Amino acid sequence: MVTYFDAVNEALERLDDMGYERGERGELVNHGPMAAETLAVLGHGDQIGTWVELYRTKPHHDRPAPSFPLDASDEASWCAALGDFGRAGDWERLFVRELADAPWRDVLVRWWPRLISGLLAGITHGAIRTAHAVRSLAGTPDPSRAQLTELARGLAYWAARYRSLPGNADFHGTISLAQAVAELPRELLEDFLHPPKARVASRERLGRIAELPGYTEALHAVAAQDPQLLLSDMTAEFAGLYLVHTEIYPIPLLHGVTLPAAVRIVLPHLPTEMHLPTVAAVWQLHVALLLSFTGGRRGEDTALEVALISEVPPFHELVARSVEHKDEHVIKFTEACLRENGLRPDPRYAAAAQAAHQRIPVPELGLIP
Repeated sequence: MVTYFDAVNEALERLDDMGYERGERGELVNHGPMAAETLAVLGHGDQIGTWVELYRTKPHHDRPAPSFPLDASDEASWCAALGDFGRAGDWERLFVRELADAPWRDVLVRWWPRLISGLLAGITHGAIRTAHAVRSLAGTPDPSRAQLTELARGLAYWAARYRSLPGNADFHGTISLAQAVAELPRELLEDFLHPPKARVASRERLGRIAELPGYTEALHAVAAQDPQLLLSDMTAEFAGLYLVHTEIYPIPLLHGVTLPAAVRIVLPHLPTEMHLPTVAAVWQLHVALLLSFTGGRRGEDTALEVALISEVPPFHELVARSVEHKDEHVIKFTEACLRENGLRPDPRYAAAAQAAHQRIPVPELGLIP
């Protein structure tokens, strides 16, 4: 039987030459290391070789080369490079040095608060890739060089694509997260069935997010509670949103579940005082997702009822189907829903996972979805 450690390291070695992104404009993220690590977590490490070969048929950009060194001890040096994707190679080299000089948890704690306000980086994949690397490292007392390099790349991608949202969220309100979602005003948008249209419209709205009605108010509307419970509220609510918003291109709203589920992986490795500000930053990202991609509530108040009446197989079968499906989003989303359901069971998780299986095309050899 292939162990988690061996499966992860084999995957990282086989994916080592691939850059951070693919696509003509670099708008598609390299999901290879994240999905492979997820397959290992799900106990399907023996499938990673076949999956990697399929994934490698999607041509990615080359790995970025470093140009001018960044000085981690000089805030002016690295601050000026935040959000500059042309410095991605420099960021990777910086984090490789950092991880060579200090334990990985120390590096994580030092850089997490510097990057958390830029969660939008790579449509949240800077933080998500970092979290998958953290889970890999936490699983062994003697991490490999490949595992440490993967954390360096997760942090580097986050820093190079760093993008902040206006304002700062907090939990100084009086209502539940579900109420805040329900009360967020969203005018009708053009449909999002076609990916190019979705990208253009969402980017335009993100560019003027602070002007949109309800954005600023929502950042301060939710009442404080335990950060772990807030994360569960987020993942359950967004699983329901994914289930009912079938008019939207089926990728963006997945991150309303996979991001908080990824953040949950990291929280135990951060000081307690970082937990609530981290979850607040995730809530701010959720507000932006809702205003950028949803055009009205479209049955959101009935999502739980829809999930309850849906014919959904047990999670072990959903996991097997996700592995057979092979799409990286389907694999990662199913695992996140499985994990979140295990913490606080809710029928919306399984129903949403099944919906992703049905809505996202099965990748075919040599084709790029």
